[in-house]
Amino acid sequence: MPIDSGLIGALHVERVGVRDVRLGEHPHHTLFQTSTIDALLSGNYEGDVSFAELEARGDFGLGTFDALDGEMIGLDGAFYQVKADGRAYEVDERTKTPFAVVTFFEPAEIRQLAAPMDYAALRAYLDEIVAGDAATCHAVRVDGHFHYVKTRSVPRQRKPYPPLVEAVKHQPTFEFHDVLGSLVGFRFPDYVGGLNVSGYHFHFITEDRSAGGHLLECDIARGELRVDHESDLNLELPAGVGEAMPDMAPSKQDELERIENA
Repeated sequence: MPIDSGLIGALHVERVGVRDVRLGEHPHHTLFQTSTIDALLSGNYEGDVSFAELEARGDFGLGTFDALDGEMIGLDGAFYQVKADGRAYEVDERTKTPFAVVTFFEPAEIRQLAAPMDYAALRAYLDEIVAGDAATCHAVRVDGHFHYVKTRSVPRQRKPYPPLVEAVKHQPTFEFHDVLGSLVGFRFPDYVGGLNVSGYHFHFITEDRSAGGHLLECDIARGELRVDHESDLNLELPAGVGEAMPDMAPSKQDELERIENA
């Protein structure tokens, strides 16, 4: 059923059960998300959906792990966990996630990035590309050579779980120089603020799939940009997680922006 009537017509948001999926189905231009960013901000880090279930809903995406144990990257059908040591590990399908968003990546836009571009310039360029379709979500992938990348990863948390703003205060950061790799991310419109991160959210992984994390800064030397325009969002809510309203309070939005960019 629709989660909020205000979203219909731009992005169709429906509450679903992850186990409702029938094998063999392949939704097109549809995001699947488990839980909400509002729940994650509040410290709901208990994994609910396994990666065996998640891979049935997409081959591309990002998220985190049970107990907030690192950053997740989904790319080309494989899932990786960047732990607090900055290294990337393949994910066992029995592992669970408390928050993730995935899609079957089918880009409609492919652009060559021939000139150097930092993170701010990349976001501005993407804003131009999606200007006529800014009310929907977009999955974004950049493969290329990076002069510089800065990432972070959150260490595994212990119960009682702290809110996210506290959990990230002592996060380790990592720097990469002259590296080949990929950015995996999404652009969500402002009105989904309580459901996901409005604006841009990217994770990075090296070409050899050995390291990465949540993107903080980057300087792209050259690469290829691909954009998939998404039209639907299927939302699975774990037990105990309420249906967050899409509009996020300004105080929480400020908190989330500090977390995303810290």
